[in-house]
Amino acid sequence: MGSIGNFHAVLDDTKCLAGKVPWWKDAVFYQIYPASFQDSNGDGWGDIPGVLSRIDYLHNLGVDVVWLSPIFESPQADMGYDVSDYQKIYAPYGTIKDVDALMSACHERGMKLILDLVVNHTSDQHEWFKESRSSKDNPKRDWYIWKPARYDSNGRRLPPTNWRGYFAGPTWTWDDLTEEYYLHLYAPEQPDLNWDNEACRKAIYENTMRFWLDRGIDGFRIDTVNKYSKRTDFVDAPITDPTSPHQPAPEMWCNGPRIHDFIREMRQEALAPYNAVSVGELSNTPDPAQVLPYVSAAAKELDMVFEFSTIRLGTGDGFGAKYIYQPFPLSRLKALTLTWQTFIEGTDGWTTVFCENHDNGRAVSRFGDTSTPEMWRRSAKTLALWQATMTGSLFLYQGQEIGMVNMPTTWGIEEYKDIESSRFYLEAAKSGDAARTEATVRGLQILARDHSRIPFQWDDSPNAGFTTADADPWMRVHDDYHDINVAKQTGDSFSILEFYRALLPLRKSYRHLFTHGMFRLLDPTNEALFTYVKEADSIPSGQKALVVLNFSREEQPCPDIALALKCVPLEVLLLISTLDQVSVGSHRPREVLEPWEGRVYVCSCK
Repeated sequence: MGSIGNFHAVLDDTKCLAGKVPWWKDAVFYQIYPASFQDSNGDGWGDIPGVLSRIDYLHNLGVDVVWLSPIFESPQADMGYDVSDYQKIYAPYGTIKDVDALMSACHERGMKLILDLVVNHTSDQHEWFKESRSSKDNPKRDWYIWKPARYDSNGRRLPPTNWRGYFAGPTWTWDDLTEEYYLHLYAPEQPDLNWDNEACRKAIYENTMRFWLDRGIDGFRIDTVNKYSKRTDFVDAPITDPTSPHQPAPEMWCNGPRIHDFIREMRQEALAPYNAVSVGELSNTPDPAQVLPYVSAAAKELDMVFEFSTIRLGTGDGFGAKYIYQPFPLSRLKALTLTWQTFIEGTDGWTTVFCENHDNGRAVSRFGDTSTPEMWRRSAKTLALWQATMTGSLFLYQGQEIGMVNMPTTWGIEEYKDIESSRFYLEAAKSGDAARTEATVRGLQILARDHSRIPFQWDDSPNAGFTTADADPWMRVHDDYHDINVAKQTGDSFSILEFYRALLPLRKSYRHLFTHGMFRLLDPTNEALFTYVKEADSIPSGQKALVVLNFSREEQPCPDIALALKCVPLEVLLLISTLDQVSVGSHRPREVLEPWEGRVYVCSCK
């Protein structure tokens, strides 16, 4: 692992920050995709008892909060993001008692457990929707969004609007029984709830939130949190894709007219009485001025949100061209990091730090370098150092800590199981445009959600230790599991895993600089070096850190550390490096950064 210096410059900032900030600001969150984490019974499907069996692994890693992706009863049209019963567990995952046991195990270790809350829509198999579609005068009819058809001059039936959904195709599906269309921003199996209906909102708070909070769950990651309030005029979107009858229209449903009223009510009715933590998924909101109202402490809405400008680098327009890969320079990554690190300065808002989740390709395959095993190892550690020195609550995704990579490019499209990947590929193939189809396949090989969903690699036994040797995993195990797995990296001082195990406690020891510090980008146009200063504005000593990351496979000259920190050289010490051979604690920085090397220097000058 990268070495850590123990010297007198380390501040005991516990006295400085303890009691002044909510616990979740300093927490390390770890997202688990339950189907792919650990199978306990050999059916090829990960489960909650499997997560429980690995709880000490998470605790020893330095995790404070476990976040489970959807585990509720579901037909699995979209891997559990289509819930048919919020108070039952999808049987292959286990039972409510299994959730209780996992929650107790977390609490016994000083950890917390949060669940994924999906309430923009339900499954079309949910009892609410079954009632809603049963007749136009059913009491729950208005719990979903129904509209009559339009007709063209030839009498041909058309949807109420021309909106394109996130999974390709229209956002409206015709229902033969009641002869109206219902709205779904995602798949037809995921009808949108009507948040304008007060009875519907109250049922959401009671059945999907208080039920679990009463059992002791510590909070929620809240899916699609800014899509609850739709524009109610239901007008067509401008035609921006003349090749399609369905047009992108996020302005019709993101950050709508009543959204802040709804979220304040959700907090007041369900979150605040339990002191539950909330982190919202905030899509299509690239303007910091629009994000701040969601996370301002005074606004009393959400504790924090995920903003996706950085993690979506390389994607197309988010709709028809989403998987047409767009290369980007390092300067673009740095500019976005600057925006989303500084937008809360001078405010009472908070932010999140993440570069992986269940909806994107693996970070080391997108932002790092997998050209050789050595570049893979180095770049994964450098990305870890980048993330761990960022301001905000840190979120890790399963497998990130061992450098799991994207699916091999030799795998065929049949290995892609995700509904979004399948629909975008089929849309491209049906277009008859061979170049578009080829570009979509290339984009999927980099960006697809499937990459993050393959089974976790625990060891080099058959099926990577995810399930039994004779089981048939729901997704194919990666070909490289013999080389990338927990067992191989455990105890290896050069490994990515051991680097994370050393880095996470260091982040907490220096939380006044890393978690809470101010971000100052240096040399923004340099396309090889990512360099920035972190300053602690609330610490009397004026301590600062300089983070220097070589994002290239070539040696780079090291910046003048003392000049960047505005300290005399003898006040500067090397805190951590991604390379073991660097002398940690040295006052004299090496003049050259090796390929994909990262370092952090600190000084206590005023």
